[in-house]
Amino acid sequence: MSDEYFTEFLEGEGFAPALDCHPVDEETLNRYQGKLPDRLLGYWKEFGFCGYGEGLFWTVNPADYEETLELWLKNTPLWGRENYYVIARTAFGKLYVWGDKTGNATTIISYQHTIMPQDIPYETLDKEKIERFIGTFFSLQDKENADAYDKNDKLLFKKALKKLGQLKPDEMYAFVPALSLGGVADIKSLQKVKLQEQLSILAQLEEPTILKTLHEMFGEDLYS
Repeated sequence: MSDEYFTEFLEGEGFAPALDCHPVDEETLNRYQGKLPDRLLGYWKEFGFCGYGEGLFWTVNPADYEETLELWLKNTPLWGRENYYVIARTAFGKLYVWGDKTGNATTIISYQHTIMPQDIPYETLDKEKIERFIGTFFSLQDKENADAYDKNDKLLFKKALKKLGQLKPDEMYAFVPALSLGGVADIKSLQKVKLQEQLSILAQLEEPTILKTLHEMFGEDLYS
């Protein structure tokens, strides 16, 4: 199922090789058949749930994030608007959320308590567009966007990797204390922590800020 989109993700931006891969069983594939794009399920079947870019970017099992996702979205206008599935995350707890109406991932930047939603399209997305959207989601990934910045606008991942070591699938790098509690975006403040526990803690510290969609900002129909 590896195609030009995933090849660009792996080789174009240099996210290869995959690491700490866990095979995806048929039960999981069947659970998301018809809910998530066939192309994504094909990636899962071929590669499994893996880390990429030395652990900067991870593909994940949406089932592991259902409770966390509810904590982040349930008190926002987004909750109930469509069905959401976390399909990927970064080393710093940025979550990429697929919507069954919006397609392209809404993004939860947990350490900044910020949600970047996608526009609801005016027409139901056809299968061809859905499959293309998930392909471009991967092919357009870049390491700088997946990384986090320190207080001086310097990228942190390489420094964190060197200082704290490679992440496991259930770990993330976190600012301690959290930025919303007065923490500083600095390599000295980063710790390796359990992923789900940290995401749950951050979700309960304060209500997230929901940014405007591109359509709200620019008035463009991105789905035409």
